Amino acid sequence: MNTKQIDYILELSQTLNFNHAAENLYISQPTMTYQIKLVEDEIGFKIFERSGKGAVLTPAGSQFCTTLRNIRDELKNAIEQGQNFSDKYHEDISIGLPMRSALYFLPEAITNFAQTNPGISVTPKFNPLYNIDAFLKGEQDIVFSQEEYIRRVPDIKIHPLFQSRIYLITEKNDPLAEKELVTIPDLAGRTLMIGGGSPRILQNLQQRVITTTQVRYFNSLDHETTLTNIAAHKGVCLAPGFLNDHNNEFAWTPFDYDQTISCVLCTHNTDQRENIKSFIKTLQASYASHQDFPL
Repeated sequence: MNTKQIDYILELSQTLNFNHAAENLYISQPTMTYQIKLVEDEIGFKIFERSGKGAVLTPAGSQFCTTLRNIRDELKNAIEQGQNFSDKYHEDISIGLPMRSALYFLPEAITNFAQTNPGISVTPKFNPLYNIDAFLKGEQDIVFSQEEYIRRVPDIKIHPLFQSRIYLITEKNDPLAEKELVTIPDLAGRTLMIGGGSPRILQNLQQRVITTTQVRYFNSLDHETTLTNIAAHKGVCLAPGFLNDHNNEFAWTPFDYDQTISCVLCTHNTDQRENIKSFIKTLQASYASHQDFPL
């Protein structure tokens, strides 16, 4: 089965009409019919039942097309990445991070690194927050993490990057947004969103607020849900600064809490490439040169 045949199958699974599928792909209807039959003979089961009105997916065909669609998307991505890579680069460094804001100075570091390493690409790979599975499987060269989640993982090297403090997130017109520093008593009478995979340091602070101040609270599924609820006037939340995308949609006000979250980069112990070391130093230098940046 080739890539064209995959396209034929998936197009027919959408239209369920041989003529329409053939027209959409700019081929003849007999060609479409012949290619589908070739694939069915190859895999040993029918994907479609033919009828006078067109085609109907068989139960096996329906399952097959679901998997095939994922394969096509991955294949397309692999081809596109290969095309990008082959023209200009001879090596790639992949770096995993949960969201763009987690490594705010990554674009700057990539730009600076490219000036001395023009043949090496740096590819961001976005993972769910706190998920380092792809890195541990060897699919990523570098991963961003909070040190508390990674320090007991074997066979890795930890590279310090920055300390992230805690902020209160509110709507921009919230009276608390006018303060230079928010304290626990300031939250009295407010609704505080908690949970959402909060790191241990933040969980401890949330519990301190709940037990020492008259606040209402409810659990939020994740950070994006929390931001949506803030925009919907449902409450406020405490969050680490590395989640701040600095798009000016919300007010991020420093919170009176002396503990910070140690944010690090991790590499594999077995990976001793000088290019990896050089890029990490470049990224560390970007953060060191912006000491006054709110994190």
